[in-house]
Amino acid sequence: MAEHPDLEPAEALRRIAFLLERSRAGTYRVKAFRGAAATVRATDAEELRQRAEVGSLTDLPGIGSATEAVIREALAGEVPAYLKSLEDKAAGPLTTGGEQVRAALRGDLHCHSDWSDGGSPIEEMVVTAMELGHDYLVLTDHSPRLKVANGLSVERLTKQLGVIEAVNEHLDGQFRLLKGIEVDILDDGELDQTPEMLGKLDVVVASVHSKLKMNAGPMTTRMVAAVSNPRVNVLGHCTGRLVEGERGTRDQSSFDAAAVFEACAAHDVAVEINSRPERRDPPDELMALALEAGCLFSIDSDAHAPGQLDFLAYGCERAQRLGVPVERIVNTWEVDRLLAWARP
Repeated sequence: MAEHPDLEPAEALRRIAFLLERSRAGTYRVKAFRGAAATVRATDAEELRQRAEVGSLTDLPGIGSATEAVIREALAGEVPAYLKSLEDKAAGPLTTGGEQVRAALRGDLHCHSDWSDGGSPIEEMVVTAMELGHDYLVLTDHSPRLKVANGLSVERLTKQLGVIEAVNEHLDGQFRLLKGIEVDILDDGELDQTPEMLGKLDVVVASVHSKLKMNAGPMTTRMVAAVSNPRVNVLGHCTGRLVEGERGTRDQSSFDAAAVFEACAAHDVAVEINSRPERRDPPDELMALALEAGCLFSIDSDAHAPGQLDFLAYGCERAQRLGVPVERIVNTWEVDRLLAWARP
């Protein structure tokens, strides 16, 4: 997206935010541009032009010197200089390799909105997914016990399902936002949401977020119990490791991977290839083990911001390099096949 003919100020600000998120820039900078985009969208176009002429754009909430410059340049019909510099840096894919797998993906089964610990509204995640060429996106905000991530209670999740239905009515079949959750796997292998609520969802991703240093035996029992639950479709970031990033590093959890992947294969649960650069989970040797066990896979972004939806490229590179067959990657399937698998 090197050229931007007739780019509106709000779209210029959105594109900058997307590129910053894609490059893993600091949250503060991203919020400045997304906040400015929201202000511009809420401001009458004529008022915006008048303010640009008299130099009062910064009187609007959330407009600072950097965002003011972007607005002025876009109003003048120019490609904003800051946007151009980011586009030049972002030229080309995030990584080389994996292009065949990426071209086959139809959607993403794991992302977060500002209902839990994501940074943007549901609608912004949807618009960006559509711009990236997805056919569908599963919204998987956190479950209630993960309080640090503002996990959703039954009441909040119920409200969110209503929002998803309204979004889909507005989209009128052009794209599907699917109802999901990233549900915590509790210490005993139970799931952190009621069976009734899980039964209302299209796709359930189950992940371990607590007691990651549990001994291998109990951790194996815990994970096998979770993937044996008929409500679970995807085992999320199975080792819990962190290999880089601002949160530091974290060793992978200890468990009998062969037993866990055997259970995944037996219960038709996909092993997530988590595309976040700081996770790269599972490690290559465990992906090979899951492949040998006959598992299905789901290549997911685990995006917490719209620009991070593009992280799928990292997971696709790993899948293609390790020889994961495209037909065993569930998010290469069209939406009706995906739903028939997830809720038989």
